[in-house]
Amino acid sequence: MAVQVFKIPDSIKKDCKFSFCPGCDHGVAIRLVAEVLDELGLREKTISATSIGCSVCLYDFLEIDCIEAPHGRALAAATGVKRARPDKFVFTYQGDGDFASIGLAESLHAALRGEKLSAICINNTTYGMTGGQLGPTTLLGQKTTTSVDGRNVEYYGYPIKIAEHVALCDGTAFSARVSLDTIANIRKAKQAIKKAFQVQMDGLGFGFVEILATCPTNWKMTPEQAHERVRTQMMEVFKPGVYKDITQNN
Repeated sequence: MAVQVFKIPDSIKKDCKFSFCPGCDHGVAIRLVAEVLDELGLREKTISATSIGCSVCLYDFLEIDCIEAPHGRALAAATGVKRARPDKFVFTYQGDGDFASIGLAESLHAALRGEKLSAICINNTTYGMTGGQLGPTTLLGQKTTTSVDGRNVEYYGYPIKIAEHVALCDGTAFSARVSLDTIANIRKAKQAIKKAFQVQMDGLGFGFVEILATCPTNWKMTPEQAHERVRTQMMEVFKPGVYKDITQNN
């Protein structure tokens, strides 16, 4: 007797087409979000907020209500939605430039206020949609279209470590950094997303997951090379792990 071991999550639109670049990890991340929404029974009560960047395409893939915010304002918009409809499950899906550059104030203040929200931030060390410019998480020495000789401290400063900053906010209930470079790490990423969603459901505060992801097009690499870069370069700076979990401290 055949046993089904893999299926498209119910929260994924059945007629969607993959619109990201070949090898992009957004597809994996969105699938994990869909799986968690299904497993927690959240699809019919969920509202997501996205902003400008590759992350904005979320509404093309998920069978949920979505709103689009101006660049960097996803968590400000999500705060309004959650306060107006506290019965809804509300999360944001953002890129690192959106979350930690133009939107840094909105992001950290949502965490400081302890908004009952969940946020997912895709860290691929570049502005992917607009041509591969230097972003807040660009690594030292990394060449981009706006740092052609590589990022240097004197001119550009250091890359921001988002999960650590969010963990320092008193209103944060959960903050973690994960990666999508291996099957084992993909499973850990799903666990982290589920925990970030669960703390909102339990009314504990702000839940956050930073996901280390690839951008093969702007990195000018194959998907295999891009995942190797995540392991050998990004993880050296952005250490995966749980940086705050108040459910483990009670």
